[in-house]
Amino acid sequence: MAVDTLGLLLAILVTPASTQDRAAAPRLPRKLRATSARPRHVWADGGYTGHPIDDTHKPGLRMQIVQRLHTHTLTVVPRRWVVERTLAWITRHRRCARDHERHPTHHTASACWAMIRILTRRLTK
Repeated sequence: MAVDTLGLLLAILVTPASTQDRAAAPRLPRKLRATSARPRHVWADGGYTGHPIDDTHKPGLRMQIVQRLHTHTLTVVPRRWVVERTLAWITRHRRCARDHERHPTHHTASACWAMIRILTRRLTK
């Protein structure tokens, strides 16, 4: 999932559970490039260290790995919580709370519908 700094959905890629995030990572920047968003800085989870994402290493685009702190206390790491917050928003919607979908495009559509509902509620308040 690619989100902006406010946590709004830019691109989403749903893969089967048997696919590692690291293996699917190069496909997300391609989906992001197909949208109108043109990021200059990308923050990625620590799970993507050691795996170069070829499509993001372009001139003018910086990629930074946000490492988790290995402490036993609750510590907020900047930029690490943005995607998790968006996932929590989407999971609050009943259709996205469980993985009942059989096809990845169905789950992608459900997540997009959830974000549309979130955005329209924000705009109408």
